[in-house]
Amino acid sequence: MKRREFGQHCGLARALELVGERWALLVIRDLTVRPRRYTDLQDGLAGIPSNVLSTRLKELEQAGIVERQVAPAPQRGVVYALTPVGQELEPALLALGRWGSTQLGDPQPGDRVTPDGAVLNMRASFRPEEATGLTASFELHARELVVHAVVTDGELASGIGPAPRPPDLTITAQLADDEPASYRMIVRAARDGRVELKGRKKLLETFLLVFTRP
Repeated sequence: MKRREFGQHCGLARALELVGERWALLVIRDLTVRPRRYTDLQDGLAGIPSNVLSTRLKELEQAGIVERQVAPAPQRGVVYALTPVGQELEPALLALGRWGSTQLGDPQPGDRVTPDGAVLNMRASFRPEEATGLTASFELHARELVVHAVVTDGELASGIGPAPRPPDLTITAQLADDEPASYRMIVRAARDGRVELKGRKKLLETFLLVFTRP
């Protein structure tokens, strides 16, 4: 598959040449959260043809954005991970996600929600200006989805699964049958009071201030 070249000496044009092909940014999105096996990427990117995924990974490797690594013990085999150059894309990815959220609307039948997407949406919603001096940890639950956010003196660390230590507040969303288990729906449930809280319940107001955009 021939890569698109714009023939312009422009940073944006060059960025699009490297990551502007279909599915490329979604591959990078998932690898921003954690290294993934090829089959993990396939599962998370429902609908991507196998040949397209292989091509995107090859292109991103050639561009120095993605690399192969030996999976840490006790796993075996190879995982794909972002290089330091690829990790530099995260601020741009989050900015695009914030803008896209304003155009999103409600989920449609057949839309898939992934844990990786939930973590990226949480990072994109984080407001560091409101988190100055804050140290608190949160764990979010919605059906099978579990993600966490740890803020240490205003700095955010987040990921899939339980928090690395017992969280200060656990938020469990009570979702309607037609509401997907997404970060957006967890926030909506929290605002509507449709959540179960465990821990320092007063931190719910802090969570909504720090992890939602106006």
